[in-house]
Order: sequence, then C-alpha cells, then structure tokens
Amino acid sequence: MDEMRLTADRVEIEALCAELTDAILMRDFERVAEQFTPDAVVSWPHINREFVGREQIRAGIAWGQGLWEFFVQHTHSGVVRLDGDAATGRAWIQEFGRLRDGSSHLNYALYHDRYRRTRDGWRFAERVYEVRYLDDTPLPGTAHNMPTTAA
Repeated sequence: MDEMRLTADRVEIEALCAELTDAILMRDFERVAEQFTPDAVVSWPHINREFVGREQIRAGIAWGQGLWEFFVQHTHSGVVRLDGDAATGRAWIQEFGRLRDGSSHLNYALYHDRYRRTRDGWRFAERVYEVRYLDDTPLPGTAHNMPTTAA
C-alpha cells in the first residue's frame, strides 16, 4: 500500500473517532449508530454491558447517556495499525460528568478498537472500553447549555 493511502486511512480513522464523540455529545444516536458496521460489538466490561449490531448500539448509547445530568468526553489520538481493509487501534479517553443520581465521575480510559473499511468509509467493527483511572469526587460546577436531544 502506498504511503498516501496509509496516511489517508489514518486520517479517516481519526475522523471516525471524532465523529463518534461529537455524535455522542450532541446526543445524535442515529449518527452514533451510523459509525458502526451492521455487526459491530461495543463492550463496557466495567459495567458488564455488551451491545451487538447498530440498533443495540444506538439504544445502548442512548440508555447510557440518559443516566447523565451532563457528560463530557475528550477523545485523544492513539495508535492505528492498518492491514488492508481492516485496522486495529486504541483511542484514549478522558470523561467527566454528573449522573442524575447526583454522583460524579471523572475517568481516564481507552477504547481497544477494530475498524473495517466499508463502501461508506471506515467504520467501527468493535470497541472494548477499559477504565484506567476513576475519581468519584463530587464535581462542584454547573452544566450550561448541554444538549438534551440531537440538533
């Protein structure tokens, strides 16, 4: 594979990660589902949840976001290893927010990803979430203008 194609693939995969984060934070759950292959799997072992297929992923992300009064996620570039029309990688995550039950949450985590090239571009085939650090100290701030539904 030529260097230009490798570079383009890496940029497209990073854009995929950014698109997913934006869709989650804007609570656009249909757009969330579009970022996955039809048979994709999302696993959150720390809460014993797994979602298979776009519809379960859409519903699972919507369920999870419904637990939060406010939620902010920052996705940081990780490593991507390309192998033709498939790739693996990691995306580093920092999240914080307050749940509707009043508890707070700050964590540093990563997603172990598998990506697949489709007719519509790169999509997630699998995401497995791994929490590396968790702080549940109450957050003193106030959320302003957080989206409640997709724009």
